[in-house]
Amino acid sequence: MPTVTINRLDVYYERAGTGPRLLFLNGSGATLGSSAPLIERFRQHFDVVAHDQRGLGRTAVPTEPFTMADYAADAAALREHVGWDRCAVVGVSFGGMVAQEYAVTWPERVTRLALLCTSPGGPGRSSYPLHLLAERSPAEQSAIGLQLLDSRFTGDWLDTHPDDMTLLAGRAQRGQAGRTAEQRRGEAEQLAARSGHDVWDRLPAIHCPTLVAGGRYDGIAPPANSEAIASRIAGADLRFYEGGHLFVLQDPAAMPDIVGFLAAPD
Repeated sequence: MPTVTINRLDVYYERAGTGPRLLFLNGSGATLGSSAPLIERFRQHFDVVAHDQRGLGRTAVPTEPFTMADYAADAAALREHVGWDRCAVVGVSFGGMVAQEYAVTWPERVTRLALLCTSPGGPGRSSYPLHLLAERSPAEQSAIGLQLLDSRFTGDWLDTHPDDMTLLAGRAQRGQAGRTAEQRRGEAEQLAARSGHDVWDRLPAIHCPTLVAGGRYDGIAPPANSEAIASRIAGADLRFYEGGHLFVLQDPAAMPDIVGFLAAPD
């Protein structure tokens, strides 16, 4: 699989699938490996370009701190590298923050935009400060993390909802993969960049068809954050689903809706 040097950084990316062009942007700490099941579902309908974002996976970790603008610039440079003038963009969680930064900077390059379980920052509210969660003990991270993923997630709930339990088990298994000290530094730098995300005043620059979707029980990016994003983008389509931060995998209606929106004619 290819690695390309963009913005003085060796970036690992993959391109697969057939159909309309789609740039996929991943969440906090997520890599192409850990998100493979979700990315594969998009590849069934689109020509997908996705990459390990700076500091993560098989992409290099810069020596200096980086910003949300850097993440968006990486995505733009990768799009140029594969020869795309314009394409649809989907961003999940942190990837939705990058997608917003990208879309307000290069609005003419985005045909359709899907912002999933994410936040605008600033007066429109930020997502939960994961950089602070990282400072908690492992036990505290585990307890808080469940409620952030889905406010319904308690022992009793999970005992009676085996599908959600299986989803968590799969997520935990992928998260157990060993990481080097350098990769952990990259993750910390990503969270630091994330803490400064704020596109609130610039969101009206987005003029392409935009879907803003969230989970009703999301503790990381609560519904109010999605409502705030939609309020700033003319004609935005706001939808909520039965689930939390993982609603795309929890609600069977979510993925067909997202695919249908992104595949619709310009």
